[in-house]
Amino acid sequence: MQFSFGKSKSVVGLDIGSSSVKVVECALRGKGAEVVHAGIAPLPPEAIVQGAFLNSSAIVEAIGQAIETAGIKAKNAATAVAGHSVIVKKISLPTMTRDELEESIRWEAEQYIPFDINEVNLDFQILDGGDAEGQMDVLLVAAKKELIDDYVSVITEAGLHPAVIDVAAFAVSNAFEANYDVNPDDVVALVNIGSQVVNINILTQGVPAFTRDISTGGNVYTEEIQKALSVSFDEAERLKIGGIGSEDSQEVVPQEVEEAMRGVSDTVLGEISRSLDFFAATAAESRISKIYLAGGGSQVSGLDTAFQGKTNLPVERLDPLARVGLSPKLEGEGLAEVAPALGVAMGLALRKVDDQ
Repeated sequence: MQFSFGKSKSVVGLDIGSSSVKVVECALRGKGAEVVHAGIAPLPPEAIVQGAFLNSSAIVEAIGQAIETAGIKAKNAATAVAGHSVIVKKISLPTMTRDELEESIRWEAEQYIPFDINEVNLDFQILDGGDAEGQMDVLLVAAKKELIDDYVSVITEAGLHPAVIDVAAFAVSNAFEANYDVNPDDVVALVNIGSQVVNINILTQGVPAFTRDISTGGNVYTEEIQKALSVSFDEAERLKIGGIGSEDSQEVVPQEVEEAMRGVSDTVLGEISRSLDFFAATAAESRISKIYLAGGGSQVSGLDTAFQGKTNLPVERLDPLARVGLSPKLEGEGLAEVAPALGVAMGLALRKVDDQ
């Protein structure tokens, strides 16, 4: 399978997350886009653990349910991979043509990929410019073949064609670019907080300068609330995204739950901040000007404020539907409530089938 970095023929954006499957289909109109179908279906706990598909039949069923709920008829799907089986590195190589790099990429990649080169799928993108004369910057992506095979298998079994396999962090940046005007001189950090994985993508002049996945996420909050209150997973999820102190809350939430939430926030934000600090230390000339939070985990009550306090940087929740149009039939369907979780699916839906 090929990865896709660019924009392309229309596809169904299919985000197979660890807690739910999200699908988005867009109609591309000139320079803009309109969401014509969208759907979401839950996954049972532990169907996917640390990127491993432990319950493929449940994943196939959820894909089918999301597609049916959305009313999607299209068959070409774009999906995204993430986690410890995916490596993204920006490397500097002697200037050469794309054809020359195609010939030598496996040998070049061996120096940077901590996996057996025969066990990965590789792709690359030559970036504009370079730090030194006679050198060029290349974005290198490698994903374990067994991971790609898992995705291809469930997508195919669900009756779809896996046309594009992207990287989750890049999909979020695609959704970001479609919805926000950013000064090209600004350095922005896109932080996509899923249930089990956080994707970080720092853009410099619109180009990925630093990409990292961290094994933490929104489920940590849910698990802590379950422990503190002895409640169901669903009830803990409700409390996580706003039940504490909200008007809808019918019970008095114990102080230990709020303390547990704060403790988890300290841990999660600490992990993310360390990655941002690493970037700052290795790219002294590039100072992050703003952080955008995406993903279902970004809905955790007070997380954006806590993040801003920890980093002393402006923090905003990314809205992947901010500028794209909505089909009239989707008005009033409650998409705004789940919009933060649609960043990856939205970014994928803006891709096209690669003509190469």
